[in-house]
Amino acid sequence: MTSTPDERELGTLTGQTVDLLQTMIRNECVNDGSRESGHETRNADALEQVIAGPSVDLERYEPVPGRASIVGRIAGSDPSAPSLCLMGHTDVVPVHADGWRNDPFGGELIDGEVWGRGAVDMLNLTSSMAVAFRDLADAVGRGDFRPTGDLIFFGVADEESGSAHGARWMADNHPDAIRADYVLTENGGLHSGPSEKPFVGINVAEKGVAWRRLTVRGAPGHGSMPFRKDNALVKAAGVVQRLSDYRPAPRFTELWRTRVETLGLPDDWSTALLDESAIDGFLDDLASVPAAAHLHACTHTTFSPNLVDGGDMKTNIIPDHVVIEVDIRTLPGEDAADVDAHLRAALGDLAEHVEVEIMMDDAASTSQVDTPLWDSLARAIAVPFPTARPTPQLVVGFTDARIYREMGAVAYGAGLFSPELDAGEFGSRFHGHDERIDVESLALTTQLWLHVCRDLLT
Repeated sequence: MTSTPDERELGTLTGQTVDLLQTMIRNECVNDGSRESGHETRNADALEQVIAGPSVDLERYEPVPGRASIVGRIAGSDPSAPSLCLMGHTDVVPVHADGWRNDPFGGELIDGEVWGRGAVDMLNLTSSMAVAFRDLADAVGRGDFRPTGDLIFFGVADEESGSAHGARWMADNHPDAIRADYVLTENGGLHSGPSEKPFVGINVAEKGVAWRRLTVRGAPGHGSMPFRKDNALVKAAGVVQRLSDYRPAPRFTELWRTRVETLGLPDDWSTALLDESAIDGFLDDLASVPAAAHLHACTHTTFSPNLVDGGDMKTNIIPDHVVIEVDIRTLPGEDAADVDAHLRAALGDLAEHVEVEIMMDDAASTSQVDTPLWDSLARAIAVPFPTARPTPQLVVGFTDARIYREMGAVAYGAGLFSPELDAGEFGSRFHGHDERIDVESLALTTQLWLHVCRDLLT
């Protein structure tokens, strides 16, 4: 026999989620991509204090000093029953504090919102997962919850820089510790469409990530005599500009029509977005830059040159090489050969001056939606929003869901946010200034995990 939390308990759990989120923000687990960054052990310690208990088997993994991940497990009663993992990463991206209105690592609660780096990506979900997991572990002790399959909590490091010290390392070295049939992770839960019968997005697919390091070489010399010199920086500037100007053709995935239909757009907008010959012109003219950027990313392979390094140089030295790191996101069906073809098309005659090194090369991934987990999500969403319907979406960033899909799991990006939260505004907070999340969304998401776990596992 199972029971669900009453309103008083839900209020207590929301408070615990807020407290944990504030702690995790203040821990400043900033991942800049270097082996020495992240310091996720601080957040692993905080999470361990929350989820540890007599009903939980807890393991800790630290492939690199200071970069710990934790795995908590509530054993199911039936070894053959499907298992569910709640997976949240514990690292955050770097921040330029000067652009923020409030301290990016203050974790302040201001006007019903928790502010700080990671508040939306994805410490809000990680903290709510941990609180829900602990509540369910306590329910096991009380006899109020007896899962058939294992329930796993995975607080994982290094998601923001490709997972080499986190989920990828775990999958390669300790796969059985994290293996699950179903996985919930970042990042869905936004409302769209008509308010009387809204759609709630669930991310069932994501684009591939094909980071490339481009090296442009020249000849060193004295900066006082630049005439007719082979300046690597000048050539690199041309490479960056051509990548920025490159316009690959649009290509629609099977989820694109569904996405357009759930946006509640005027008919002429929807028509343009569903026409491969018209979409680029429409996006060029769209007044909302955030919306145009998102819709473009859903339908195009994208190229973003984000880092340039000239090595140990100074103002009066003509550089002999410049390194450009490019964030490339691929559509389903594209592989490394397609990325090479894109680069050749973008760079033209400059391609022969560029050395290409693969940094990451993970293909796009998709999970099916005709599953018991999808049905459980639909029922859980209907508890606070009886007329809402989950809808499958493609996420344009990468998450650790891709690694679980490689392991054979069904993985969704979920959550449940306030209907008042604007999707465009929410999207701009990812890796941006003034990142924050409202307490109502924290409460809704914590409840979502509780309902899904009980529905799926009992």
